[in-house]
Amino acid sequence: MTRSVLLDTETTGLDPALGHRVIEIAAIELGNDLPTGKFFHRLLDPERPVPAEATAIHGFTDADLAGKPRFSEVAQELLAFLGSDPIIAHNAPFDFAFLDAELALCRHPTLDRQRMIDTLVLAKSLFPGMTNSLDALCRRFAIDLSERSSHNALLDCRLLAAVYVELTGGRQRGLALEHAAGAPRAVLAARRERVPRRIVPAPDEAARHAAFLARFKAPLWQKD
Repeated sequence: MTRSVLLDTETTGLDPALGHRVIEIAAIELGNDLPTGKFFHRLLDPERPVPAEATAIHGFTDADLAGKPRFSEVAQELLAFLGSDPIIAHNAPFDFAFLDAELALCRHPTLDRQRMIDTLVLAKSLFPGMTNSLDALCRRFAIDLSERSSHNALLDCRLLAAVYVELTGGRQRGLALEHAAGAPRAVLAARRERVPRRIVPAPDEAARHAAFLARFKAPLWQKD
């Protein structure tokens, strides 16, 4: 099984350099790009007030986070769940920047950027010039959004898992023309190569096929 982890965070703001913190982390384990049922999910005390404009997006207030563990208390468990496998996120640099800031505060190594797979980059490669937010992609792929009344990290992970299957051709992998000239490199990197299997006909099958072809007069494939 090829393992990867799909990740999402909610925060108190948009920039960790301004002191904003992570308040929710969700991660879902994927096996061969499909959910295995294993996940990590924690609400966190950000050790600072949650601005009203952030609450308007994700719905969490100071009261919701009171008594929750601090990031430093769950960091080791999170890193164990992430392992050394690829990390998939929508607008991944945002999540990586916040997690790196949190990890640095508790003196843990930051995340290797080589592990990053950004589904926003994949979507832009496939749908250039179109809106490629998570909501827009769910609507494009007919994925049910009825439960998404706010930005909940665990629900967003589950939605993104379904989107990722579509972006990487997971339902009918190998049918997409990903090797055509000019195919986006990011799409190729995220898709698993399908190993061709040579099919050799039995002697009687080959004979029947030759007899069938003999019925055609001057077939095109025999002309120079």
